[in-house]
Formats: sequence, structure tokens, C-alpha cells
Amino acid sequence: MFNYLKEVRVEMKHVSWPTRRQVVAYTVVVIGISLITAFYLGLLDYLFTAIVQRII
Repeated sequence: MFNYLKEVRVEMKHVSWPTRRQVVAYTVVVIGISLITAFYLGLLDYLFTAIVQRII
């Protein structure tokens, strides 16, 4: 167990962490894509519901 934790510590030193600016930019992109996807799916849901209600 202790050997594993030691190896994890060594590997974590090799990780290239993003800058704060990159994290903010990626977060904005993810939120933007999520909103676009939610709008698209909501629109499809509305259209399919309207079509099904006209059929019924």
C-alpha cells in the first residue's frame, strides 16, 4: 500500500496541470455546449410532443 502511494506521488509530478485561464476557458466551453444541447433537445421534445398530440 505504501509503495503504491509512493508511486502515485512520483507519477503526479509528471502530470501537466492546466493553468487557471485554461480551466476557466474549458469550463465556459462545457457550459456553452451543455446549454446548446439542452436547447436542441428541448426543441425536439417540444416538436415531437406537438406532433404526437395532433396525431392523437
